[in-house]
Parts: sequence; C-alpha cells; structure tokens
Amino acid sequence: MRARMLLTLILVFVALPLYTVLSGQVPLGRDYRTADRSSAGIAPPPETTPEAVVQVYFARALNWRGIFGVHAWIATKPPNAAEYTIHHVIGWRLYRGLSTVVSAPGIPDGRWFGNEPTLLAELRGEAAAEAIPKILEAVASYPYPQEYAVWPGPNSNTFVAYIGRRVPELRLDLPPTAIGKDYPINGSLLDRTPSGTGYQLSMMGLLGVAMGREEGIELNLLGLNFGVDFYNPALKLPFVGRLGIGER
Repeated sequence: MRARMLLTLILVFVALPLYTVLSGQVPLGRDYRTADRSSAGIAPPPETTPEAVVQVYFARALNWRGIFGVHAWIATKPPNAAEYTIHHVIGWRLYRGLSTVVSAPGIPDGRWFGNEPTLLAELRGEAAAEAIPKILEAVASYPYPQEYAVWPGPNSNTFVAYIGRRVPELRLDLPPTAIGKDYPINGSLLDRTPSGTGYQLSMMGLLGVAMGREEGIELNLLGLNFGVDFYNPALKLPFVGRLGIGER
C-alpha cells in the first residue's frame, strides 16, 4: 500500500510536470521584457464586428510558473465599440501600492508572454450585451483587490471564477490548471461552481470537492485539481490539464 502511494506521488509530482515541459506546453527561459504579447488571431476585429462580444481566455503562466498553472482573463466589447477592454488580476501591481484588478483597453487574445491563449467561453450579440453590465459589476465588487497569492489564491483565476459565479451565462469551466479558482470568497465553505451549474465545498482553496454539469466531479488536494468531466468527456489532471474530448 505504501509503495503504491509512493508511486502515485511520483507520478503526480514528477512525471506530470515533466510531461508538460517535454511536450512543449511550457517553454522555459523566456524574458518577460521581450516575450511575444501579440494577437493570436482568435478574437473578431472590433472594426468589422459591430455586435457585442465577451470572451474568456487562459494561457500558461510565464516560465516555471506555467508548469503549475495558467493565467485567465476576460475581454469585453460593447456594441459598436472600437476596442476591447481586458479585465484581469496582476499580482505585481501590489508592489506599487496599486489594485491587482486591471480593466483597460487591450488585445483580447494576446499571447501571455509568448504562450498561446485558449478561448474558454464566448458570448456574442444580445447575450454578450446583456452580460457585459453584469461582468463590470462583478469586476467592481471583487473582494480581493489588495490581496494576491499565486498559491492557493486569491489570484487571477480566483478573479475570473468570481465573475463566472456572478455571470452564470458564461458557463465557465476553468481548467484544472487554473490554481486559485477554488479559493473561497470571504472564507465561505460552500459556493456555486464557477460555471454556475453545480456546487463546491472548499477549505481555503486547499482541500475540497466540486460537482456540476460543466465541471463534472473535481477533487482539490492542496490546490491541485483531479477530476472527470462527463458532459464533455475528459480526465482532469494537475499540471497537464484536460485529457480527452474537448481538451483545453
């Protein structure tokens, strides 16, 4: 039994992180000052898209941090707007005495320091126009603008999960690599899942369980997520992400 547990720990904490590096998911050694932040060509250009647009993205974090997790953000464009507004949390802003929450014009599908973004959710037209005021209200009410911790949270994934719970039409099923998504709001043990389709029990983002139509079943151990998605069949693993149909 002990040998089996040891083998499991080796698999989780050695083999899976090694796989993320060897598979090219997490390039190492990039300089943040010169890393690519250009558009990945996913978002519709605002100049040719008069309808409202809401998009949610995530991408691997820079260098070694990307082995463990991703950074998530939300892009909004009201009807006939000339540009997108990017909403996310940036931890280093605390060192300058600023709020971690940023809402500013930007590239919606920009590469995150060279790492390709993945489109997680999207609303268009009337659905997007109705969701944008709710998103802005959730951004303004985020309870941790002066706090940040890569692990177990609150961080950028805590922020996006918070918005997802308050704008359930986004149906956000954040990936298992989104460390911080399970960090509880105001210490609450029970809350909706980020997709709004289920419930989660979480003890400070370190230990918990979640069940929902979008999420399936997820187990959180020390901030690492393991689970099975039945709606879009996939195995959810820490470090690696999703394995199966609808892999993200």
